[in-house]
Amino acid sequence: MTTPVLDRRHLLTGATALTLLSACTPAPAARKPALELLNVSYDPTRELYDEYNALFAKHWREKTGQEVVIRQSHGGSGKQARAVIDGLEADVVTLALSQDIDTIAGKSGLLPSDWQGRLPHQSSPYTSIIVFLVRKGNPKGIRDWGDLIKPGVEVITPNPKTGGGARWNYLAGYAWALKTYGDEAKADDYIQQLYAHVPVLDTGARGSTTTFVQRGLGDVLLTWENEAWLALKELGAEDAFEIVTPPTSILAEPPVAWLDKVVAKKGTVEVARAYLEYLYSPEAQDVIGRHHYRPVDPVAAAKYAVQFPGVALSTIRDLGGWTAVQARHFDDGGVFDRVTRK
Repeated sequence: MTTPVLDRRHLLTGATALTLLSACTPAPAARKPALELLNVSYDPTRELYDEYNALFAKHWREKTGQEVVIRQSHGGSGKQARAVIDGLEADVVTLALSQDIDTIAGKSGLLPSDWQGRLPHQSSPYTSIIVFLVRKGNPKGIRDWGDLIKPGVEVITPNPKTGGGARWNYLAGYAWALKTYGDEAKADDYIQQLYAHVPVLDTGARGSTTTFVQRGLGDVLLTWENEAWLALKELGAEDAFEIVTPPTSILAEPPVAWLDKVVAKKGTVEVARAYLEYLYSPEAQDVIGRHHYRPVDPVAAAKYAVQFPGVALSTIRDLGGWTAVQARHFDDGGVFDRVTRK
């Protein structure tokens, strides 16, 4: 049997066709290099941002075709602000109070002093209040701020020098005392009595939750509303603790900001800004509500309203604003230092 021989012209024609086909087929698009963001945040936001980061990464990938990886750093809000000032290169900060971001702006120049006007709701995409977490059955009968200074009551709350939530705890009690007694000196005296009932000052809110829930110290934990729910739902403590929402509290407004000089240096300006703007989206506001923060979006707020009891709320503006409050209460030699050293 004779083996057929292919005509050389056929081989050339085939090779030419393959060459032409290759030339007409577009090369696969080069994948954009992944971006990385560092979000420096305060203690109780770990679980919120775990879910939000995945949501935003998906949104960014669908919008731009680019992967983004978000790293987190958590701790007491004041301590985190100092870390950024000392050189921790955060693309964004999501801290417990605006004073901490003002301090970053003033001491490092990493962002402008008018940063709070760059995003809606004064750059606070969610709010919270301060509540009490007590042991099941509330054996000490703790219902309001005056009950915290009853004989035999131990209060767990972090150090307001290092934690933003700790400053909200302090100010919620102080605002109650100011309204109740109508006098700054008497409100200062209440604060002195309150901290005489505090056996240990952790550096941040999550540390105080651990002290109360896992170490078993204290009769009541002063904490963020979302942190109290976390203790019940995710730490498996529903059978051991319950939440008491006092009749009055303070509106805590945790703000967010991108750090202009850092994102310019790292080339992350667009994604850092988008990361914070997307917190106001319906999808993100729903995540915020599920994690027991109070959404600013009316639709999400209405959806989760049942889990947020109505409370008479003071604001930081009622107390003179953060600059005045920081100077009077928390700077060296302020009220907190004076009353805790007596």
